Amino acid sequence: MLDKAIIQQLQQIVGADYLTTEPADLTCYAFDATQRRYLPDVVVYPHNAAEIAEILKLANAKRIPVVPRGSGSGFSGGSLPIEGGIELVLRRMDRILEIDEENMIAVVEPGVVTETFQKAVEAHGLFYPPDPASLKFSSMGGNVAECAGGPRCVKYGVTRDYILGLEVVTPTGDIINTGGRTMKGVVGYDLTRLFVGSEGTLGVVTQIIVKLIPKPAAVKTMLITFDSIRGASQAVSHIVLGRIIPTTLEFMDSTSLDVVRKATNIVIPEQVKAVLVVEVDGEPELLEKQAQQILTIVQPFGVVDTKIAQNKAESDDIWKLRRSISPSLRTVNPNKFNEDICVPRSRIPDMIVALEKISSEVGVPIINFGHAGDGNIHVNVMVDLATPGMDEKVERALRAIFEATLELGGTISGEHGIGITKAPYLRMELKDKVIDYMRIIKRALDPNNILNPGKIFGTDGGQ
Repeated sequence: MLDKAIIQQLQQIVGADYLTTEPADLTCYAFDATQRRYLPDVVVYPHNAAEIAEILKLANAKRIPVVPRGSGSGFSGGSLPIEGGIELVLRRMDRILEIDEENMIAVVEPGVVTETFQKAVEAHGLFYPPDPASLKFSSMGGNVAECAGGPRCVKYGVTRDYILGLEVVTPTGDIINTGGRTMKGVVGYDLTRLFVGSEGTLGVVTQIIVKLIPKPAAVKTMLITFDSIRGASQAVSHIVLGRIIPTTLEFMDSTSLDVVRKATNIVIPEQVKAVLVVEVDGEPELLEKQAQQILTIVQPFGVVDTKIAQNKAESDDIWKLRRSISPSLRTVNPNKFNEDICVPRSRIPDMIVALEKISSEVGVPIINFGHAGDGNIHVNVMVDLATPGMDEKVERALRAIFEATLELGGTISGEHGIGITKAPYLRMELKDKVIDYMRIIKRALDPNNILNPGKIFGTDGGQ
């Protein structure tokens, strides 16, 4: 609980209308997509970097935890105020400050919704590719904090590939600028890359300089069904070996298809054990040729059926199958542990086999789908935590999943970050010396450990 003097000082910084300690309001900011719940002591809504700098100077002097928050759509608990303190909600900072068509860059504030930004630049014939599943409500600042990905990253890359520069408020209240507006720049350390993906532990991003590219002229969508996940995975590798880089290359395995069959009226033949949703983009005259090349490449790998969308309505129907998975998962069990492991794409079949074995041995349903083009599998452990002993089963399953992932040359997080949910498993992937150097960076920028404490390194906060 913060004393009244601190609350009054915060009111003086942001104004009484942009601060709340009402229990109902605090509850709104106590959880994220993990559904874990931690109440902040106060929620503030700053309007600019100067206000954030004053808040952080006060918090640093008084050793008050500060947690930056965008839309709260993260799956790793990165925006949860696990030690209470100040929840710094950035929704008022939601302006697109500039779209520079000539230089193909934009400048935005962190509260801009991803889809809003994409539509704005597309109106100028430009394109911002990163497309996390939460793009309709996730914020650009949150995307930067987590280095968000999405289906299109197989061709276009992830958030860090489109961030040229940042304005950042440090934990001690300094306002600094990193990078710039040019495509090249090697003056000093690349602090921009340091802040991207740092999960709000090193600074609060207040402006973002974004690289844009020309908007593709057309898109073509395909649905390809297979009689095995191994066949689908081999098809993925051969598509890429064929020098075709699709815009998206999404897969669904038999577990996810079974869920969709039970929860929806979408007809999926029983012999179908895996599905690929493939999109290509570019000049219209090339797309039909690329689509036919892909269908020829995949044919030897157990293809059951193929469909090429001829218009947007047919494309939407294809994507309906992929997008129906997440809403259907709760029909399996009420509690979801959503992991985002990533393995070399050639090892996807081996990972699926390992997941099936873990599911059988531990006795929990595991539903798998994701981005086949870059080996990013969304592994969903679906349980009912009201069942006695289920917590222990979940822990066994998660640890076994991460062990199998690392054995196959993968990583325990492809795009969700570490936050608090994966902090207990950090040492499974990173050597102690690597973590030690990360702690040195954290201490240098945040000597009093006030900014988003407890994230990535666990409760010792990197100190």
